[in-house]
Amino acid sequence: MTPQTLILRSAGTNCDVELAHAFHLAGSDTQSIHLNALIEHPERLAEFDILGFPGGFSFGDDIAAGRILANRLKHRLYPALRDFVAAGKPVIGICNGFQVLVKLGLLPDFDPQRDIQPPTQTATLADNALPRFTDRWVSLRAEPQSVCIWTKGLDELQLCIAHGEGRFLADDTVLDQLETNRQIALRYTDNPNGSMRDIAGVCDKSGLVFGLMPHPERLNHPTNHINWTRNAPASRGVPAPAPQLPGALGLTFFRNAVEYAQKAHHSPVS
Repeated sequence: MTPQTLILRSAGTNCDVELAHAFHLAGSDTQSIHLNALIEHPERLAEFDILGFPGGFSFGDDIAAGRILANRLKHRLYPALRDFVAAGKPVIGICNGFQVLVKLGLLPDFDPQRDIQPPTQTATLADNALPRFTDRWVSLRAEPQSVCIWTKGLDELQLCIAHGEGRFLADDTVLDQLETNRQIALRYTDNPNGSMRDIAGVCDKSGLVFGLMPHPERLNHPTNHINWTRNAPASRGVPAPAPQLPGALGLTFFRNAVEYAQKAHHSPVS
Protein backbone atom coordinates (compact mmCIF):
# COMPACT_ATOMS: atom_id res chain seq x y z
CA MET A 1 0.00 0.00 0.00
CA THR A 2 1.32 3.42 -0.95
CA PRO A 3 0.25 5.98 1.67
CA GLN A 4 -1.69 8.96 0.39
CA THR A 5 -0.65 12.38 1.67
CA LEU A 6 -2.78 15.51 1.52
CA ILE A 7 -0.89 18.81 1.35
CA LEU A 8 -3.25 21.57 2.46
CA ARG A 9 -2.55 24.94 0.87
CA SER A 10 -4.17 28.36 1.10
CA ALA A 11 -3.54 31.92 0.01
CA GLY A 12 0.06 32.71 0.88
CA THR A 13 1.30 29.12 1.11
CA ASN A 14 4.61 28.80 -0.75
CA CYS A 15 6.28 25.57 0.44
CA ASP A 16 3.64 23.08 -0.69
CA VAL A 17 5.59 21.88 -3.75
CA GLU A 18 8.73 21.22 -1.69
CA LEU A 19 6.71 19.37 0.94
CA ALA A 20 4.98 17.24 -1.68
CA HIS A 21 8.36 16.43 -3.25
CA ALA A 22 9.78 15.30 0.10
CA PHE A 23 6.83 13.00 0.71
CA HIS A 24 7.15 11.64 -2.84
CA LEU A 25 10.83 10.84 -2.26
CA ALA A 26 9.85 9.16 1.01
CA GLY A 27 7.45 6.83 -0.80
CA SER A 28 4.07 8.53 -0.57
CA ASP A 29 1.66 9.67 -3.25
CA THR A 30 0.67 13.27 -2.64
CA GLN A 31 -2.14 15.58 -3.60
CA SER A 32 -2.24 19.31 -2.97
CA ILE A 33 -5.73 20.59 -2.16
CA HIS A 34 -6.73 24.19 -1.59
CA LEU A 35 -8.44 25.07 1.67
CA ASN A 36 -11.61 26.23 -0.09
CA ALA A 37 -11.96 22.93 -1.94
CA LEU A 38 -11.59 20.96 1.27
CA ILE A 39 -14.13 23.15 3.05
CA GLU A 40 -16.61 22.32 0.29
CA HIS A 41 -15.90 18.59 0.63
CA PRO A 42 -14.48 17.88 4.12
CA GLU A 43 -15.22 14.18 3.68
CA ARG A 44 -12.26 14.01 1.30
CA LEU A 45 -9.86 14.26 4.23
CA ALA A 46 -10.76 10.70 5.25
CA GLU A 47 -9.36 9.42 1.93
CA PHE A 48 -5.80 10.26 3.03
CA ASP A 49 -3.30 8.62 5.39
CA ILE A 50 -1.07 11.62 6.18
CA LEU A 51 -1.79 15.34 6.39
CA GLY A 52 0.79 18.09 5.81
CA PHE A 53 0.56 21.81 6.60
CA PRO A 54 3.37 23.50 4.63
CA GLY A 55 5.27 26.65 5.32
CA GLY A 56 4.73 30.07 3.82
CA PHE A 57 2.77 33.12 4.82
CA SER A 58 -0.86 32.01 4.90
CA PHE A 59 -3.16 34.99 4.41
CA GLY A 60 -0.12 37.27 4.50
CA ASP A 61 0.46 36.60 8.23
CA ASP A 62 -2.17 39.27 8.88
CA ILE A 63 -3.02 39.65 12.60
CA ALA A 64 -0.39 37.01 13.48
CA ALA A 65 1.36 34.22 11.62
CA GLY A 66 -1.06 31.36 10.97
CA ARG A 67 -3.94 32.95 12.88
CA ILE A 68 -6.41 33.42 10.02
CA LEU A 69 -5.86 29.95 8.58
CA ALA A 70 -6.19 28.44 12.06
CA ASN A 71 -9.49 30.26 12.57
CA ARG A 72 -10.86 29.09 9.23
CA LEU A 73 -9.92 25.51 10.04
CA LYS A 74 -11.44 25.80 13.50
CA HIS A 75 -14.78 27.06 12.22
CA ARG A 76 -15.06 25.14 8.96
CA LEU A 77 -13.07 21.90 9.20
CA TYR A 78 -12.60 21.06 12.86
CA PRO A 79 -14.81 17.90 12.95
CA ALA A 80 -12.99 16.42 9.94
CA LEU A 81 -9.59 17.25 11.45
CA ARG A 82 -10.57 15.78 14.81
CA ASP A 83 -11.71 12.56 13.12
CA PHE A 84 -8.45 12.40 11.14
CA VAL A 85 -6.36 12.62 14.31
CA ALA A 86 -8.67 10.21 16.16
CA ALA A 87 -8.06 7.66 13.40
CA GLY A 88 -4.36 7.62 14.33
CA LYS A 89 -3.06 9.27 11.18
CA PRO A 90 0.18 11.32 11.13
CA VAL A 91 0.01 15.11 10.80
CA ILE A 92 2.91 17.53 10.29
CA GLY A 93 3.04 21.32 10.34
CA ILE A 94 6.25 23.03 9.23
CA CYS A 95 7.02 26.68 9.99
CA ASN A 96 3.74 28.43 9.16
CA GLY A 97 2.10 25.01 9.44
CA PHE A 98 3.45 24.70 13.00
CA GLN A 99 2.05 28.14 13.81
CA VAL A 100 -1.32 27.02 12.46
CA LEU A 101 -1.39 23.78 14.48
CA VAL A 102 -0.54 25.62 17.71
CA LYS A 103 -3.09 28.38 17.17
CA LEU A 104 -5.72 25.85 16.14
CA GLY A 105 -5.06 23.93 19.36
CA LEU A 106 -4.02 20.64 17.72
CA LEU A 107 -0.68 21.15 19.50
CA PRO A 108 0.49 20.61 22.11
CA ASP A 109 -2.32 19.18 24.27
CA PHE A 110 -4.99 18.01 21.84
CA ASP A 111 -7.07 14.94 22.63
CA PRO A 112 -9.64 14.03 19.92
CA GLN A 113 -11.68 11.99 22.40
CA ARG A 114 -11.85 14.82 24.93
CA ASP A 115 -11.94 17.86 22.65
CA ILE A 116 -15.33 17.53 20.97
CA GLN A 117 -15.24 21.30 20.52
CA PRO A 118 -12.13 23.14 19.30
CA PRO A 119 -9.59 23.20 22.15
CA THR A 120 -8.19 26.27 23.84
CA GLN A 121 -4.80 27.44 22.61
CA THR A 122 -2.15 26.72 25.26
CA ALA A 123 1.07 27.84 23.54
CA THR A 124 2.12 30.21 20.80
CA LEU A 125 4.88 31.08 18.37
CA ALA A 126 5.72 34.73 18.90
CA ASP A 127 8.10 37.26 17.35
CA ASN A 128 11.71 36.18 17.48
CA ALA A 129 13.60 37.52 20.51
CA LEU A 130 15.59 39.60 18.04
CA PRO A 131 12.52 40.99 16.25
CA ARG A 132 13.38 40.41 12.63
CA PHE A 133 13.01 37.72 10.00
CA THR A 134 15.71 35.05 10.38
CA ASP A 135 16.83 32.87 7.47
CA ARG A 136 19.78 30.58 8.18
CA TRP A 137 20.94 27.07 9.03
CA VAL A 138 20.65 25.99 12.66
CA SER A 139 21.91 23.07 14.71
CA LEU A 140 19.35 20.79 16.33
CA ARG A 141 19.12 17.82 18.63
CA ALA A 142 16.38 15.22 18.37
CA GLU A 143 15.26 14.14 21.83
CA PRO A 144 15.98 10.37 22.01
CA GLN A 145 13.16 9.62 24.47
CA SER A 146 10.49 11.59 22.61
CA VAL A 147 7.26 9.81 21.68
CA CYS A 148 7.35 11.57 18.29
CA ILE A 149 7.22 9.07 15.41
CA TRP A 150 8.52 11.67 12.95
CA THR A 151 11.97 12.06 14.60
CA LYS A 152 12.71 8.38 15.20
CA GLY A 153 16.34 7.52 14.45
CA LEU A 154 17.54 11.12 14.37
CA ASP A 155 20.23 12.54 16.64
CA GLU A 156 22.08 15.76 15.85
CA LEU A 157 21.38 17.50 12.58
CA GLN A 158 21.22 20.84 10.83
CA LEU A 159 18.21 22.32 9.07
CA CYS A 160 17.37 25.75 7.75
CA ILE A 161 14.89 28.15 9.29
CA ALA A 162 13.05 31.06 7.69
CA HIS A 163 10.67 32.86 10.03
CA GLY A 164 9.94 36.03 11.92
CA GLU A 165 7.59 34.48 14.49
CA GLY A 166 9.25 31.29 15.65
CA ARG A 167 9.74 31.78 19.41
CA PHE A 168 7.90 28.98 21.18
CA LEU A 169 6.19 30.28 24.32
CA ALA A 170 4.03 28.60 26.96
CA ASP A 171 3.64 28.81 30.72
CA ASP A 172 5.68 26.59 33.00
CA THR A 173 2.79 24.19 33.59
CA VAL A 174 2.49 23.44 29.87
CA LEU A 175 6.25 23.22 29.44
CA ASP A 176 6.58 20.83 32.37
CA GLN A 177 3.83 18.63 30.90
CA LEU A 178 5.67 18.54 27.58
CA GLU A 179 8.81 17.41 29.37
CA THR A 180 6.98 14.78 31.44
CA ASN A 181 5.03 13.39 28.48
CA ARG A 182 8.17 13.37 26.27
CA GLN A 183 6.47 15.60 23.71
CA ILE A 184 9.47 17.81 23.00
CA ALA A 185 10.85 16.31 19.81
CA LEU A 186 13.49 18.81 18.69
CA ARG A 187 15.60 21.38 20.50
CA TYR A 188 17.91 24.05 19.14
CA THR A 189 21.54 23.76 20.19
CA ASP A 190 22.09 27.34 19.03
CA ASN A 191 18.72 28.84 19.88
CA PRO A 192 18.13 31.39 17.07
CA ASN A 193 14.84 32.90 18.20
CA GLY A 194 14.64 32.73 22.00
CA SER A 195 12.28 29.75 22.19
CA MET A 196 11.61 28.64 25.75
CA ARG A 197 13.66 25.57 26.72
CA ASP A 198 15.25 25.70 23.24
CA ILE A 199 12.13 24.11 21.71
CA ALA A 200 12.21 23.73 17.92
CA GLY A 201 9.47 21.11 17.55
CA VAL A 202 6.80 19.40 19.65
CA CYS A 203 4.28 16.62 19.15
CA ASP A 204 1.01 15.65 20.79
CA LYS A 205 0.82 12.86 23.38
CA SER A 206 0.35 10.22 20.68
CA GLY A 207 3.51 11.29 18.86
CA LEU A 208 1.61 11.50 15.57
CA VAL A 209 0.79 15.22 15.36
CA PHE A 210 4.07 17.08 14.98
CA GLY A 211 5.05 20.69 14.42
CA LEU A 212 8.45 22.30 13.95
CA MET A 213 9.86 25.61 12.81
CA PRO A 214 12.89 24.31 10.80
CA HIS A 215 12.31 23.02 7.27
CA PRO A 216 13.18 19.30 6.85
CA GLU A 217 11.69 19.29 3.35
CA ARG A 218 14.56 21.53 2.22
CA LEU A 219 17.16 18.86 3.03
CA ASN A 220 16.02 16.09 0.68
CA HIS A 221 19.43 15.53 -0.99
CA PRO A 222 23.02 15.85 0.27
CA THR A 223 23.63 18.77 -2.10
CA ASN A 224 20.92 20.78 -0.32
CA HIS A 225 23.15 21.07 2.74
CA ILE A 226 25.07 24.28 3.23
CA ASN A 227 28.39 22.42 3.65
CA TRP A 228 28.09 19.87 0.87
CA THR A 229 30.83 21.35 -1.32
CA ARG A 230 33.19 21.62 1.64
CA ASN A 231 32.70 17.95 2.49
CA ALA A 232 32.49 16.54 -1.03
CA PRO A 233 35.52 14.73 -2.52
CA ALA A 234 37.90 16.76 -4.61
CA SER A 235 37.48 16.54 -8.37
CA ARG A 236 39.79 16.55 -11.41
CA GLY A 237 41.96 13.69 -10.19
CA VAL A 238 43.09 15.36 -6.95
CA PRO A 239 43.24 12.75 -4.15
CA ALA A 240 40.73 13.27 -1.39
CA PRO A 241 39.47 11.38 1.65
CA ALA A 242 36.16 9.59 1.57
CA PRO A 243 33.32 12.11 1.43
CA GLN A 244 31.57 13.02 4.66
CA LEU A 245 28.40 14.41 3.21
CA PRO A 246 25.72 15.33 5.77
CA GLY A 247 23.16 13.27 3.90
CA ALA A 248 19.50 13.91 3.22
CA LEU A 249 18.49 13.76 6.88
CA GLY A 250 15.40 15.84 6.20
CA LEU A 251 13.84 12.86 4.45
CA THR A 252 14.05 10.81 7.64
CA PHE A 253 11.08 12.73 9.05
CA PHE A 254 8.92 11.83 6.08
CA ARG A 255 10.10 8.24 5.73
CA ASN A 256 9.19 7.66 9.36
CA ALA A 257 5.65 8.86 8.76
CA VAL A 258 5.26 6.90 5.52
CA GLU A 259 6.51 3.71 7.17
CA TYR A 260 4.15 4.27 10.09
CA ALA A 261 1.20 4.74 7.74
CA GLN A 262 2.12 1.58 5.84
CA LYS A 263 2.30 -0.48 9.03
CA ALA A 264 -0.94 0.99 10.35
CA HIS A 265 -2.70 0.11 7.09
CA HIS A 266 -1.57 -3.51 7.29
CA SER A 267 -2.22 -3.97 11.00
CA PRO A 268 -5.06 -6.40 11.76
CA VAL A 269 -8.31 -4.88 12.98
CA SER A 270 -9.08 -5.92 16.55
